[in-house]
Amino acid sequence: MADVTEPPRESFRLSQLIYDARYRSLTIQVIAAILIMLLLVELIDNTVTNLAALGKDIGFGFLWTTAGYDINQQLIPFSSQDTHARAALVGILNTLLVAALGCILATIIGVLAGVLRLSKNWLVARIMTFYVEAMRNTPLLIWILIVFAVMTEATPQPRAFAEGGTASMILWDSVAISNRGVFIPRPIWGEGSGFVIAVFLISVAAIFVFRRVARRRQEATGQQLPVLWVSLGLFFVPALLAYFIMGRPVTLELPELGGFNFSGGVQIRNSFIALWLALALYTSAFIAEIVRSGILAVSKGQTEASFALGLQPNRTMQLIILPQALRVIIPPLISQYLNLTKNSSLAIAVGYMDVRSTLGGITINQTGRELEGMLLLGIFYLITSLIISALMNVYNSSVRLKER
Repeated sequence: MADVTEPPRESFRLSQLIYDARYRSLTIQVIAAILIMLLLVELIDNTVTNLAALGKDIGFGFLWTTAGYDINQQLIPFSSQDTHARAALVGILNTLLVAALGCILATIIGVLAGVLRLSKNWLVARIMTFYVEAMRNTPLLIWILIVFAVMTEATPQPRAFAEGGTASMILWDSVAISNRGVFIPRPIWGEGSGFVIAVFLISVAAIFVFRRVARRRQEATGQQLPVLWVSLGLFFVPALLAYFIMGRPVTLELPELGGFNFSGGVQIRNSFIALWLALALYTSAFIAEIVRSGILAVSKGQTEASFALGLQPNRTMQLIILPQALRVIIPPLISQYLNLTKNSSLAIAVGYMDVRSTLGGITINQTGRELEGMLLLGIFYLITSLIISALMNVYNSSVRLKER
């Protein structure tokens, strides 16, 4: 048998990095990365040189100096003698609070508005269309100022709640809406309240477990369990039983008018309410269009087939349309959550002390650390956006249609 010899291998040449398609893309990427790194090095060097010329250096020691200013709304204790780092933390928590509540309210309103825009009732559909178009085509800052003006100008002063005054508290004299904010009862946690909270959290977890079991049972057998009533029962009954068994350990401190303002209870400032409602209403208009487009993306034959099987319209929406529409709704919905979170930086317009007002505002003005403050502010928004995106992508993967 004749010997079979392999053909000689072609030796590597530098010209292949440019002319050979196997290496050209890698060469371009490496060159681009090097140029970007050189540009960054040049920018950093120029920044350090210019700061040195001004007698400044780059450092973050200012975070541990005394802040010297107060914050009107706090989720954790804070005083003017605390550090700038704690002031930044208070601002971060205020930002996360308004962003989380805004996303929840915007989702609820947006889903309702999107579904109602498809209503066969002409008046309802036109009202929702006007709402969506009016919200989307007006700048967010204007809506924030409008809501803030309504809360401060159209609500009574605290003295109007005095005996014989023109205003009165609502919800069994427990909530007061005034031009200084909304005053609600403050819970007082007594001995045994931890057990009540634990029971409530376990009940909430049980609701999710029951809903999952009910969904799997329906998929396997077609039998429908009373999910709504069981969920409501689990939500209220165990916690109420624990509350009375433990001797009512949770009481309420009601707001009371004392002098020129209310004392006791919890004050929700108008700046927070204005920012929260404006962000939610504005973003809900975009979510409504996302929901409407997702529903319209589902073939009408799916709806007709479900009606032919005898399903009611609400069950058709819940079991047939929305599960398929979610694959269209979730990706753009993530963008709206990110936009709402970043748009919360407009809080400075109404005096709400978020991270933009503390770290990116007063702290920078007092310390003169513009570069470091803005860098930390950008890192916060970047990390927050990445976390929101990651969580929503996990949810998107869990609800996507699974093909056989």
